[in-house]
Amino acid sequence: MTAITINFNNILKLNDDQFYQLCRDNPEIKFERNIRGEITIMPPTGGETGEYNASLIADFVIWNRQTKSGKVFDSSTCFKLPNNSNRSPDVSWIKLERWNQLTPQQREKFPPIAPDFVLELMSPSDILKDVQKKMQEYIDGGVKLGWLIDRKNRRVEIYRQGKEVEILDYPTNLSGENILPGFVLDMEL
Repeated sequence: MTAITINFNNILKLNDDQFYQLCRDNPEIKFERNIRGEITIMPPTGGETGEYNASLIADFVIWNRQTKSGKVFDSSTCFKLPNNSNRSPDVSWIKLERWNQLTPQQREKFPPIAPDFVLELMSPSDILKDVQKKMQEYIDGGVKLGWLIDRKNRRVEIYRQGKEVEILDYPTNLSGENILPGFVLDMEL
């Protein structure tokens, strides 16, 4: 099953409240909205991808509990990025000071903030060029560091603000650099 993108813009342009209500009215469907306002219906993940993603989130949560430096979010969290897209990274993290600047109402719906870090995990149904566009959209929207992990091809693309994409083949680990200080992801697990 692949993601399906629908363009309703010539008929109807959903505002933020309408998009939020669409998501609330259809909780069994995962929606995203790109910078052009097109709505993407995301397929559910398979067992292998879901298990690996849960393991990734656990690594981030353990690190974050030790550092108490931010908030970790799972793939069900949709963010309203400054470029007007609504995206749900597989794993994301926001520095605590930035998160605390949001009002309780902003935190409750789709937080209007770009995470400091995002991770997208390629699943068998993903099309690489589409996920690469999404990664660039994150960076353009204010994300400071992003990892696109393709386990099947043992490849990682690292996205950073103001820099070219770095491609790593068969990395043994990934560093959180100065965005996630002290975080190292063991890629051999």
